[in-house]
Amino acid sequence: YDLANAALPKSGGTMTGAITFAAGQTISGYGAIDTAQTWTKGQRGEVTALTSASTVTIDMADSNNFSLTLAHNVTLANPSNLTAGQSGAVVITQGSSTSYTVSYGSYWKFPGGTAPTLTTTASAVDVIAYYVESATRITARLIADVK
Repeated sequence: YDLANAALPKSGGTMTGAITFAAGQTISGYGAIDTAQTWTKGQRGEVTALTSASTVTIDMADSNNFSLTLAHNVTLANPSNLTAGQSGAVVITQGSSTSYTVSYGSYWKFPGGTAPTLTTTASAVDVIAYYVESATRITARLIADVK
């Protein structure tokens, strides 16, 4: 068997390792990262679960959407890996028996300059919608008591 001259069959077969294309070569039928696209099917990002702790630092490179079930009073610290233009949501669920609070790092900016208060009823769900303006500024808005 001559590996130097091996080829995949016209259908099936498996490729492993890095694949390098010569300049100007393309593959059709797949979305491009560096081109405007019109998607004909729904696209979605995963929801990354955060772990409740006294300080939670979101890594924005992990996802656009996050969930957090409170088991502590939490400070949502200034996230890492901010890139202007990123947007998404953080879904926050209160504990089932105890109400917890959330405070925010200095990068989080809310309407009127006032950080919102979460819904305090057991198992209440609030959503923080956000847009990253810069490496040090996140515009955010609370959608409270989502039922």
